[in-house]
Amino acid sequence: MSCALREALLRVGGPRLASLLQLLAVIWLPLAPACGGPVAARAPVTQSDGRYVMGTVLEITLVAPDAAEGRAALDESFTLAQQLGAALTTWDPDSELSRLNREAGSGPRPVSRELARVIELSLRYAERTGGSFDVTVGPLVELWKQAGARGKLPSAAELDAARAKVGVRGIELQSGEKVGLRAGVSLNLGAVAKGYALDRVREQLTRRGIGNALLSFGQSSSWALGRPTDAPGWRLLARGPDDDLLGVLTLEDQALSVSGSLGQWTEIEGRRYGHVIDPRSGQPLTRRRQALVVAADASLAEALSTALLVQGEAGLPMLEAQPGCEALLAEAGGRSWRTTGWDAATRFEELD
Repeated sequence: MSCALREALLRVGGPRLASLLQLLAVIWLPLAPACGGPVAARAPVTQSDGRYVMGTVLEITLVAPDAAEGRAALDESFTLAQQLGAALTTWDPDSELSRLNREAGSGPRPVSRELARVIELSLRYAERTGGSFDVTVGPLVELWKQAGARGKLPSAAELDAARAKVGVRGIELQSGEKVGLRAGVSLNLGAVAKGYALDRVREQLTRRGIGNALLSFGQSSSWALGRPTDAPGWRLLARGPDDDLLGVLTLEDQALSVSGSLGQWTEIEGRRYGHVIDPRSGQPLTRRRQALVVAADASLAEALSTALLVQGEAGLPMLEAQPGCEALLAEAGGRSWRTTGWDAATRFEELD
């Protein structure tokens, strides 16, 4: 980080904000510190809060008519996000998704509207990305988790067996919110659930009449709704795969997803393997890359950022074909690729 940039960050948010850059893929960068002085009656108020949700911290900053309305909107938003997290996670063996996975092979069963909706969206995204995004990747995730635990690569036979259980044809989605999984199929919604949760929170805020808010799951997914009171958009500072700073994005009514190939990794036989797996080959990603995608909703942005990581620079035409979507793909060492409309859509300011 340059001295000039660090000094600017210290002026904006103090030492804590500067240190957070070592942890966050994107961070809100206000234009200036809050000013003191008298406030006009009924002037809009900006409120922020953060809570642990879906395995990370969900931070919400919103502009409300008054403090009481802002507090109520924050509490309602976190409650909804926690409810969704409890249903869509595989970490909790008692979650709705975990129960559905355990009952694979037993025929269609009723599920909640939320789970049915996420699965329906995931099927569309798999088609739009040519299978490079696929929520049935669960058996491969488990295979490579076991390989990491024992420090030995899976055999060809093990890999083939896991790949045979992967593919959206193993999902049966019926009307009336019923879902069936073929025997051996296991869903992992980690690459779409946070985005879906942000989309639902955004809908809820809109119904409350709140049109300006920044919702962020920190490392992975953000929703920039409207704009802050003192700027033409929500300014986010994006970090690259080498922990370098890529640039500043200014977003308004846009969702952003940031996916890294080696954000989590395990070393097997002297080589690092990332947590993102190509569902087509069954192989984890090994090149250090970061994909940033903006879209009209957060669940789509998440699916596309994962697909772009899997496809690499060859996936840029796929992004170009998605209406309202733009992307930047950065690789360790300084190389990067972007869609033709990225700079304009994000008002991107590169950092030297």
